[in-house]
Amino acid sequence: MPNPHPNDPLHGITLETILKTMVARYGWNHLADQIPIRCFLFNPTIKSSLTFLRKTPWARKKLEDWFCYDAVRKAP
Repeated sequence: MPNPHPNDPLHGITLETILKTMVARYGWNHLADQIPIRCFLFNPTIKSSLTFLRKTPWARKKLEDWFCYDAVRKAP
């Protein structure tokens, strides 16, 4: 079945899903190494990180770009 939105690989994937996937895959320490923002560096939680990422477009884009790169790299 073709992707209904071929130009948007994130279509239908929530920011919370992206964050939880990356935390499960890499952990907070690696996220903080890749994207050094306070919500990943100091007492990180899903809730505080979501709040920050929703208000900060450049940080959200970095996480989304890494998620897309990671998905392509892990594809069969």
